[in-house]
Amino acid sequence: MASAEMQSHDRAATPRLTADRVREILIVDDHPLMCDALALTLKISFGLRNVRTARSLAAAQEQIRNQGAPDAVILDLNLPDAKGAEGLVILRRQIPDVPITMISADLENAMISTAMAAGAQGYISKSLGREALVDSLRRMWEGERVTPDSYQPDHDGEEDAARAELARRFATLTPQQMKILRLICQGKANKEISYELSIAEATVKTHITAIMSKINARRRTQAVLLANSVRLFDPA
Repeated sequence: MASAEMQSHDRAATPRLTADRVREILIVDDHPLMCDALALTLKISFGLRNVRTARSLAAAQEQIRNQGAPDAVILDLNLPDAKGAEGLVILRRQIPDVPITMISADLENAMISTAMAAGAQGYISKSLGREALVDSLRRMWEGERVTPDSYQPDHDGEEDAARAELARRFATLTPQQMKILRLICQGKANKEISYELSIAEATVKTHITAIMSKINARRRTQAVLLANSVRLFDPA
């Protein structure tokens, strides 16, 4: 097994479930070939009968509302409607007790640290071979927190705690507030946000006031800096 595919891990304090109790998985990935290949691998390796798939965050949310929560989720980092930590933050709020595995080709330390602080059970590379992938998922579903072997944690408990607290604050935003914050991070003025979301400018201002209060920011620029610090929308 190549070293880039090796995964390191830390033992979580309390396992959420055991691998043999995982019967239904939701894969959220907008690449059909990747999604189908992963679904087939999981069906064969874990003997699963039902592997659900969704091509976007919105589709995943709707599916969870209509079909109930799965036993585990595998979430692509970059989706058409959510790039960066946004998808994880939103799903963690919707299904707080379900282990979520982030999967991506982006193995930057900052992104992995943010994902783990935001509540991911693990973070794995899309380049993993089948055996390494299955082993990583099995360990996660047994309660381990799994990260790539190349990942170098900060070993700063205070910084990790700050990231986790910030992620929790962002998770309190409503879907509409998250949309508005995304547009703020894109540099849109209130009038532009009002036009794009088809809501009154006064309503935009009310939402912004609520956003600032929830994330403990005094100015728009500070809100943008906080969002960027955890790569909430994965800015370029």
